[in-house]
Amino acid sequence: MATIKMKDGTEIYYKDWGSGQPVVFSHGWPLSSDAFEDQMNFLASHGYRCIAHDRRGHGRSSQPWTGYDYDTFADDLAELIDKLDLKEAVLVSHSMGGGEIVRYTGRHGTSRVAGLVLIAAVPPLMLKTPSNPAGTPIEEFDKIRAGIVADRSQFWKDLSLPFYGYNRPGAKVSEGVRDFFWLQGTLASFKGTYDCVKAFSETDFTEDLKKIDVPTLILHGDDDQIVPIGASALLSSKLVKGSELKIYSGAPHGMCTTRKGEVNADLLAFIEDLSGKKSKKSSKAA
Repeated sequence: MATIKMKDGTEIYYKDWGSGQPVVFSHGWPLSSDAFEDQMNFLASHGYRCIAHDRRGHGRSSQPWTGYDYDTFADDLAELIDKLDLKEAVLVSHSMGGGEIVRYTGRHGTSRVAGLVLIAAVPPLMLKTPSNPAGTPIEEFDKIRAGIVADRSQFWKDLSLPFYGYNRPGAKVSEGVRDFFWLQGTLASFKGTYDCVKAFSETDFTEDLKKIDVPTLILHGDDDQIVPIGASALLSSKLVKGSELKIYSGAPHGMCTTRKGEVNADLLAFIEDLSGKKSKKSSKAA
């Protein structure tokens, strides 16, 4: 397996498919890089180098006892990008991964980055606070932690229903997709997935979003039951200068799977547009 050792000894597993301009994927919770295989296969087949890592405590990466905070996640991503010497990378994220790439740009800048994509992402802040009244009450996150402690295997199975919108009337349920979600969840660290609840719910990415200075595409479903659009994409799109927001009508949180054809097409169009803008800029400079 391809791995990179972080400064604290944690080994981060990553996939590296195809060749061309790099597209780096940051997955959601409690999943792994496998959650992006539809997008990776599609983009690699269209001439791009697709790289996706398993966040520490998830998938095939190490399961350290500590380090489940966004500063550490961002630094892990930076080390991966630096050691692979990636340039003009497009960072694509889903859910919790959105916080990872946003914090990465906030801490490490965009010198290696051509653009960002936030899909059903958690920024700017999930938790309901006096200054963030549209957020989710802390009690809901306490229930998540309690579910992990009580029976995490069953919790992942149950969570797959709202995650993919399979609890909606008339939804076409894929038991295979549910099983795949369960498998990724059970492979993740007990401690890591528990600690990540605090990280993705209580971390405020407002200032990080304001620092983004590269083209940014924001995709979100208006029937997202996990990361409601009102406290996430609608706010992030206002904080990131010049960002493009595309709302998927009726789409659930797991839209990279349930609406993969549309997501793939939007990603390809965005990345190709970035390349076009880069070519025009180079021509003018010449």
